[in-house]
Parts: sequence; structure tokens; C-alpha cells
Amino acid sequence: MNVVVCVKQTPDSAAKIAVENGQVTWDAGLVLNPWDEYAVEEAIRLKEKHGGKATALCLGPESAKEALKTCVAMGCDEAILIADPVLDGSDALATAYVLALAIQKVGAVDVALFGKQAIDGDTGLVPIAVARRLGWAPLTYTVQIAEIDAGAKTIKALRTLEQGKQVVTAKLPAVVGTVKEINEPRYPSFMGIRKAAKANIAVWKAADLGADAARVGTAGSAVRWPSIYPLPAREGAVELLDGSPEEAAAKLADKLIAEKVI
Repeated sequence: MNVVVCVKQTPDSAAKIAVENGQVTWDAGLVLNPWDEYAVEEAIRLKEKHGGKATALCLGPESAKEALKTCVAMGCDEAILIADPVLDGSDALATAYVLALAIQKVGAVDVALFGKQAIDGDTGLVPIAVARRLGWAPLTYTVQIAEIDAGAKTIKALRTLEQGKQVVTAKLPAVVGTVKEINEPRYPSFMGIRKAAKANIAVWKAADLGADAARVGTAGSAVRWPSIYPLPAREGAVELLDGSPEEAAAKLADKLIAEKVI
């Protein structure tokens, strides 16, 4: 079983975000995207159950090696960073194009795993866009990989929907988008941390993937960011209504009617 898990490095979820002069800053370090931890765990479990290997793949700057080291410390066998200045400014469309090329370069991949979304962009578009690029079945919002038949090259998964749960089957290779209900990510072991510290993380450039320069970076992106600005501070006031509960409720109803809220 050859599994690839695509991850991203993001600001810590506890970071305080600030916008000044069109630049976004935060007061904490960068970490492995929390949603991707579940995908990494599932990749390791698939490897442990079916054999083979799990490879972590990330598009980002050199600093993203730290996120990949976390993947190795958890149990991934290999880690690959796609880092190239020409990729700067890539949106979900351009990112999916590059990741699809990278998955093809890895070769003979059975399952490509993704977290639900990245906590910085929050679009959730990349997994299904990669599936479309590869022509693979997209099994998003997966809460359980129920069965994989390596001989028949099929996968059965349980997906969560607003209406309930859905059991689906598909041919391998497939793209699987995970949600937090799928597992409980493990903590890196001491030996895993030592292995990650010594890990040789391969770095691929856009040219190594045969990427078309017109389809990556800002040139290949459909989204433009003409300006970035902070949201205005919320304004409001609190008024306490006195009297008994019945009297306070009546006063509240009168005020809501006067303000045309109800």
C-alpha cells in the first residue's frame, strides 16, 4: 500500500492574528495544520495494516520542513517538500495542480489523504481539486475507511453528511479527505522525534514536476488579493432590564419590536 498524505504548515490555532499595512502577522510559530494531523494518522494506520509506506507531501517555503518533520516523527516513512519561488502566491487552484503533479511523480500511489481544510485559508477546495486533476474518486468528509481490497483495487468508506452517514465504494487509486472523527492522532514517540531530526527531506522544484509556469503562483491562480484589511471593531452596548422575569420579558419584547427585530 503506497499512501501519500498532503499537509500544510499554518499558524498555530492559538496565535493572535494582526493586519497592518496590508500584511498579515501572528504572534506564534508555524505548525502542522491541525486538520492534517488526522490525515497523517490515517496514513500511518493504513501502512501499518496493509504494509507499504506513507509519504508526507507539502507545498510551502523552506520553513515547512518543520511540519514535515512532525509527520516523520509521528510515523511517516518519507517526506517531500515542494519549494520554489515561482510557486509563491498559489491559490487552491494552482496548489491542486502542483500537488497532483507531485503525486504523479511519487508514482504508484494507492491513496492520497488530505485533512478537511487548512485553518488559514479554510476553503477545503484542494482535496477535491486534486482528485479532479488526477481523475480519481474524491471521498471527502470520510469518518472511516471501512475496507480496502488490495487485490480488487477497491476502497469502502463511511462519509458524514448533514443528513447522516453515507457508505460509498470506489476504485483505487482514490483521494480521501478526512475529518476529526476518523481517529485520534498519536503523539510522536521519542524514537520518532530522533528519526525526524535526522530525516533527509527531499526538495522538489516546479521544474522537477514539469509544471507549466503559467499555471502556478499568481499567474495560475484564479483568486486575487487586491487588498487585505482588518475587520472593523464591533460596537455595541448592554442594557439591563429590571423588574420581575415577566416584566423584563415584556420590556425586551417591546424593544425588539421597536427595533424591528421581530
